[in-house]
Amino acid sequence: MRHMKTGRKLNRFSTHRTAMFRNMATDLLRHGRIETTIPKAKELRRFVEPLITKAKRGDLAARRQVLRLVRSQEVVQKLFDEIAPRYSERNGGYTRILKLAQRRKGDGTQLCIIELVD
Repeated sequence: MRHMKTGRKLNRFSTHRTAMFRNMATDLLRHGRIETTIPKAKELRRFVEPLITKAKRGDLAARRQVLRLVRSQEVVQKLFDEIAPRYSERNGGYTRILKLAQRRKGDGTQLCIIELVD
């Protein structure tokens, strides 16, 4: 049975998966949008949206919880000062996934853009 086994493994070890999502979340918060594959984008959404929700609280405990996952101090500063106030009236749904028409050249995987909603 698959009770309590959510999320995709993405053919990686758990430590590699965690590091990949930390890096992708840092880049998404730094640049506002990144290009990746569809399964990675759908899992990244589950990783990033709770970070934004915690940043909306704005207290020290929330900042420390976000710093455990996003190791870049300037990205956390941007998240708390610029991104979180932008979504103060919004209850979730901070990201958007747009599927691209072209496929990746090496293996033909469909690509998409994940971006923060305006």
